[in-house]
Amino acid sequence: MILALIFLPIAAALAVFGLKSATAIRVVLTTAAIGHAVLTVLAWILPPAPVMDGWLLLDAPGLLFLSITSALFAMVSLYVLGYLQRENWGKRQDFQEDFLFTNSRESAFVGCLLLFLAMMTLVTVSQHFGLIWVAVEATTLASAPLIYFHRHRRSLEATWKYIMICSVGIALALLGNFFLAVAATLAENDHVPMLVSSLTAKASLLHVPWLKAAFLFLLVGYGTKLGLAPMHTWLPDAHSESPSVISALLSGALLNCAFLAILRIQQVLLAAGLSLFGQNLLLGFGLFSMIVAAAFMLRQLDFKRMLAYSSVEHVGILSLAVGLGANAGYGAMLHAVNHSLTKGMLFLVAGNILAVYQTKSIREVRGVTRVLPFSGALWVMGFLAITGSPPFGTFLSELVILKSALDQGRFVIAAAYLLILCIIFVAMASVVLSMAQGEPGELPAGSRNHPSLLFPRESLLAVIPPLLLGVAVLVLGIYIPPFLQHVLEQAARTFGMV
Repeated sequence: MILALIFLPIAAALAVFGLKSATAIRVVLTTAAIGHAVLTVLAWILPPAPVMDGWLLLDAPGLLFLSITSALFAMVSLYVLGYLQRENWGKRQDFQEDFLFTNSRESAFVGCLLLFLAMMTLVTVSQHFGLIWVAVEATTLASAPLIYFHRHRRSLEATWKYIMICSVGIALALLGNFFLAVAATLAENDHVPMLVSSLTAKASLLHVPWLKAAFLFLLVGYGTKLGLAPMHTWLPDAHSESPSVISALLSGALLNCAFLAILRIQQVLLAAGLSLFGQNLLLGFGLFSMIVAAAFMLRQLDFKRMLAYSSVEHVGILSLAVGLGANAGYGAMLHAVNHSLTKGMLFLVAGNILAVYQTKSIREVRGVTRVLPFSGALWVMGFLAITGSPPFGTFLSELVILKSALDQGRFVIAAAYLLILCIIFVAMASVVLSMAQGEPGELPAGSRNHPSLLFPRESLLAVIPPLLLGVAVLVLGIYIPPFLQHVLEQAARTFGMV
């Protein structure tokens, strides 16, 4: 089953690259997304056996992040069907870009999208540190063409920045793997395999200085891909300049892959009795990332960049929660789910707004709830969810993290955490509410209308995916299903956080 999860999207991508019919391309995309989701559900019911002597194994953390990736991709693939149709309708003058599709462009876009899914899946099932490194690098290569999809100078700059900065990060992570291999070298040239299970089983025998050095390089390397400040500089450009469907996957799924890679090395530190070393570093990076995000969001003039900096904030929350440990670890796992669903929802809604207003400028977008009633309501709903307002799931996960900090007597950290969250709430409220309310100005002449029985500018394919994601986050704030609760607890326990 594990191999099927990886090779199904790869086979679909290879098939798409050879297709010339737009209809056939979209059928393959939908079929692959549904098939991947079905296999993921089966993995919950019948845990798959390890593959390649344990190199590929689906444990609780892997299953959790695989499920997030698969669910988000299913919603994105549904949205993409309408998105690809819209992209045939004309030229967006604000960006001076030609969106007229050829079938070759569409096949390249969908093919890379499917390869992106395959590589993210590989990250979630990998248990060998070398293979994790390969998979994380492969996600960069698969997603870079997607960021450049609009073929504009700004998207080109964002793509190169993404490739260059993440490549430097992945090079540091490779050096961290080398240090880890040195730490795993025992007496008489005996080596501990670079499997997570092998390293944790013999963690007491690992060379401590080399293990600490390995963690530092892996944290900075994968932290670059995660978007932790100050290694986050690629993220605002890549998330804001890529198509909204890709922004949703970058923020909601890709960042989780880097987060999981960091958790794997933290798992080894825990077994070696060095968990506090890793936790303190994660705590510092997490708090700093939240501060940086808050500072940039206060004066933000681009609503997609605002969402990108929100991602920097939330990876900071995840890092801070792991750094706190104890019950905050459970909060981190729950928050990863909530953030992914919410940010996916917001970026898809941002795509709807962008398609009609043809600008990302906050000052030029007014009256969204009048022009796009459903999208406007979802935009406000997403704002409340992403800022941790009750009764959404993000409120619950952020509250668990806060309570853990208070229980540990870390009152300064708890106060700083609350203060930053308040600042970000105010910053986002001033943007979102001003966009949602007010009198809409004259829409651009090339504004796209969607054929729909509901409203002229809102199609079902543009509304249903973000609506389903929003409902999921709302439900998680009221009720966590027992099967999900069990996996969340298991995942936290795997990293020594209960």
